Amino acid sequence: MFIGNMGLTILPVLSEINFLFLNIMTTDINSSNSENVPKALEHLNSVLVKGETLEAWAIQRRLFALTHRRILIAATSGRFIKIKLGLLGGFEMTDFRWQDLRDARIKVGIFSADIFVKIFNSTDLAISENSAQELILTGFGKEGTEQIYRLAQAHDQSWREKRRIRELEELRAKSGGITLENSSGIQQTGNTSEDAVSKLQQAKQMLDNKLITDSEYESIKARLISGF
Repeated sequence: MFIGNMGLTILPVLSEINFLFLNIMTTDINSSNSENVPKALEHLNSVLVKGETLEAWAIQRRLFALTHRRILIAATSGRFIKIKLGLLGGFEMTDFRWQDLRDARIKVGIFSADIFVKIFNSTDLAISENSAQELILTGFGKEGTEQIYRLAQAHDQSWREKRRIRELEELRAKSGGITLENSSGIQQTGNTSEDAVSKLQQAKQMLDNKLITDSEYESIKARLISGF
């Protein structure tokens, strides 16, 4: 009997908690015009370089920022930007170029979305074998986060293709050997049989990793063999 009465007492309390939670989330979802959002967007626009355009942005839900100021994330034509407002004014910014993006994932919940991005430590077009930095950003507006994710995927695919072409061009350049010209006008080649074997192995590895096609591999192989 006591347990039954206790259960009846708890039920209204749980209902009240659920009501307050839903009220907070509903208010948060409709709070895109709060005074902090225009300030964050003002900071964001202040760091855009000439020719750079803002493509999508999302702000962190209040419920996920109880111990800190809310975070704004954005996708521009050239990079990913994260802005965290300071407690006493100002802001802290983290950004990376799209060519440094290694991977992007998204997790969408009922009220918010999380986005996870990995960044290459290398700053050039070549694919880096080094470990990557990971950003874990939780509790953002779903619509804006989904737009940022789609843009990240599009840029990732574009730069993957550029890296593939870059590595293929470098391999083709190496497979032809290094041509030198001495003072008498006679050309000398720096390509040796050991170099050719090494380059052929490198080409096979690229083929296995699907960075080049079978026909491209056979073309490189024929060029190397003809140079013996």
